[in-house]
Parts: sequence; structure tokens; C-alpha cells
Amino acid sequence: MICKYRLTTLLSSGRCILSLLLAAAVFLTVTPAMAQVDEDQLGAWYMYFFNKKFENSQWGVQGDVQYRAWDLGSDMEQLLLRGGVTWRPKSNDVMFTFGYGNITSGEFGDGSDTANEHRIYQEALLPQKVGSRYLITHRFRFEQRWVENQDFRTRLRYAFFLNIPFNRTDLKKGAWYAAFYNELFINGQRDIGDGREVELFDRNRFYVGIGRSISDRSRLQFGFMNQYTDPFSKNQLQFSLHQAF
Repeated sequence: MICKYRLTTLLSSGRCILSLLLAAAVFLTVTPAMAQVDEDQLGAWYMYFFNKKFENSQWGVQGDVQYRAWDLGSDMEQLLLRGGVTWRPKSNDVMFTFGYGNITSGEFGDGSDTANEHRIYQEALLPQKVGSRYLITHRFRFEQRWVENQDFRTRLRYAFFLNIPFNRTDLKKGAWYAAFYNELFINGQRDIGDGREVELFDRNRFYVGIGRSISDRSRLQFGFMNQYTDPFSKNQLQFSLHQAF
């Protein structure tokens, strides 16, 4: 009887140990694939923006190329290629854009997996000058997104930009200026397929920087941006070149 009890106890203990070992194996297998973003690691975005208004026309083009890194350069977060056709009414300075973007996103850390996104967007850019030197721009953007392994998605974005020249009242050649912006992202469809949902709030970006106009049509800018999302918050350095042709 005692031997039978000990055998039963031993088998039960063995099953517990086996279950723990299997659970540990699953945990060790899954954990690298779900690597958490290091919120304390400083990232960097390297960006080029351009726009051109066709001569004697209300039409033009604009676009940007951005390399975003989880660190200062070697660990790719995103490669973003975006461009669009612009139209400006004759009555004011508003600019409308219809464009397309292709985004390749990389995972944080040593992994090399990537995900691709195709995006169409519509945008309205409203410039405004307050006083002698407060240069404000409002940007409204609506995106239709086809993200790899997700259902069709939409997103609304609003950005408020403020540039304040120090030594001029505009951003012409030689101007030094402070630059600020805040952009809010709101998801449209929350169901992204396979029983998955995203929050209504997608992210917020707050930026402060300093810029230098190297010509009447070119500006260099350097700053610091905090991006707050539902999963994490991360600080980024931003280096950008802005050109008008």
C-alpha cells in the first residue's frame, strides 16, 4: 500500500515537473518573438522632405524619405517612402495633397523580420502667421492603410506646427528658428482581423528643435521628439532637411 502511494506521488510529481519544463520551453520560445521595446534607449530619425510647385500652375508635388532607427542608426525601426500630388487654390495658401506611402517596419533588437505597409493619404495644410514672427501650420491627414497580416485600416491625424524665427520675421536665408510640433493619431477601424483590435488612440508625438535656413528654399533642423503609443513611450532624435524647388 505504501509502495503504491509512493508510486502515485512520484508519477504526480513527474507530471508537474514535466508541465513546468514544457511551460518554461514555451516561454523561452515565445519571449524572443515578443521582445519588448527598450523605452530608455534613445532612437534617431533621419528625414528628407521636399516640395515643388510647378511654374504658372496650381499643381505640384511633395514627398519625404525617412529612415527611423530604434537606436542611433543600426537597428531599423522603419523605412518610409512617401510622395503625392499637391493642389493650391488661388484664393488662399491652403495646400491639398493626394499621396501614397510605402513603409517597411523592422522589429526591435537583433531580429531581422520586417512587415510592409501600403498607404494612401489625403491631406490639407493650412499655414497661418500670428503677430510678426509666429509661423503656424495646421495639418489634417486621413490615411487608408494596408498593413501586412492585418485587415484594411484607416487613421486620422492632426498636427500643429510652430516655427519662431530668432533673427528674422520669416524663414528666409540666414534665419535661426525654434521649431515645435504636436501630432495626434486616432485609429478608424479598430478590428484588424483574427479577433485582434487596436485602441482608438494610436499615438502622440511631441517635438522641440532648432533650425537654420541655409537658403531661401532649404532648411536644416535638429530636435528631440517623444512618441507615446499604447504599448510604449520612446524618445527620438530627429535630423531633417527641408527643400523647396
